[in-house]
Parts: sequence; C-alpha cells; structure tokens
Amino acid sequence: MEKTVQLYEGKAKKVFATENEELLIVSYKDDATAFNGLKKGTIVGKGAINNRMSNLLMQMLEKKGVPTHFVEELNDRETVVKRVSIVPLEVIIRNISAGSFAKRYGVPEGIVFDAPTIEFSYKNDDLGDPLINSYHALALKLATPEEIETIKTYAFKVNEELRKFWTECGVTLVDFKLEFGRLSDGTIVLADEISPDTCRLWDSATGEKLDKDRFRRDMGGVEDAYAEIMRRLLENV
Repeated sequence: MEKTVQLYEGKAKKVFATENEELLIVSYKDDATAFNGLKKGTIVGKGAINNRMSNLLMQMLEKKGVPTHFVEELNDRETVVKRVSIVPLEVIIRNISAGSFAKRYGVPEGIVFDAPTIEFSYKNDDLGDPLINSYHALALKLATPEEIETIKTYAFKVNEELRKFWTECGVTLVDFKLEFGRLSDGTIVLADEISPDTCRLWDSATGEKLDKDRFRRDMGGVEDAYAEIMRRLLENV
C-alpha cells in the first residue's frame, strides 16, 4: 500500500490517499497540542506509541463487536484505515471526575461515578468544540437519531471493554474521547485513535497520571508516562 497525495494534516496526524479510494494511510506525529492548539510542543516517540496502541485496542474492540476503521499496520507510525466521513461529534465517556468536568461543575478530581457519563461536543475548532446535547446534534443535522443511538451504544461498549482491559494492566480508565465515522455505505464505525492523547489513564495503586495531562499541566515525565502505559499494554495484550 503506497501513499499518493496528502489529504489532511491535523494536530497529531497526517492522512494520505492511496491507490484504493476506500483506503487511507494515517501517519502519527510526535507533535503535541493542548487547549485547542494554544499550547504546542513535542513528545518524543508519541507517534509510534499512539499508532501501536490504537491499532492493538481497535483490534481487541473489533473482536468484542465494535466495528472500527482499522485495516493494517504498516510500520511504527503508519496504518491503513478505511476511508470514513467523520461524524462531527466528539464523544466523551467519563468514569471519574477530572479535567474540564471537575472545573466546569466545581468538584474535585477523583470522584468515582455510580455510572459512566456521556458528553457530546461539536467538533469545530473555530468554535472551541462546544458541548452540545443530542437534540442540538439533530438540529444541526450532525447525525440522525439512529446514528446517535448507535454511537452511544458503541461508546459505552468501548468503555466497558477498555475498563476491564486497563484494570488488568493496573491502570484506571478515568475518561476518554472517541470519534466515529461513516463508511461509504453509511455504516458507523469507530475512527480516529485510542491513546494517552485521548484517554486519562491513572496508575491504579498510586493515582499517578500516565497520559497527556502531564503535558497539559507541565508535570514533566511525559515521555516516561507514555512509555510506561505502552509497556503495560504490551504485557497484557
């Protein structure tokens, strides 16, 4: 599979066309951003870790009944994926209070919820990805009622499977962001990535943050945290 032309470059990835119009190649970068691009930097080795982790977890989720865009890993940083039209909804599942949830509602981090919560935000950088509900999504014609229900079902299933997996790794899955896309026939599949960029992952014993919050909050040890979470994943897949 060969890259032909670059279609897109985002904060963390480049996307290339291939000779097959149904397939794309995603190339992961070491670039890091936070706060809608206001903070920028580099996390050495991040691209390779996010590529491998996303691919391994998506293959695991496929076996559990969640369809994904994954096709084939080409090398450390590049993966073949199915071409999708991204549904402009970021889907956030939360198991424990942290980050913007804690700030928005004035509660401390670390409150374990009785049941996971789900949030949608409108995927629009110019507007700062504002929070919306399913009625707003329908009004803006971002998705159909059936698509929203499918996305919710898949998102909670992803949470169920990932929580079990990370627990086995000695890691607590605090919250995470997902994106979904439509295949050419309209089928909804999980897209984008699953990585320390998109998940909050805390050491179950110590509460140590092993994710992008170390970059966001200038905590140091970012590369070590990414390497540690990858080590635990590889020991348990």
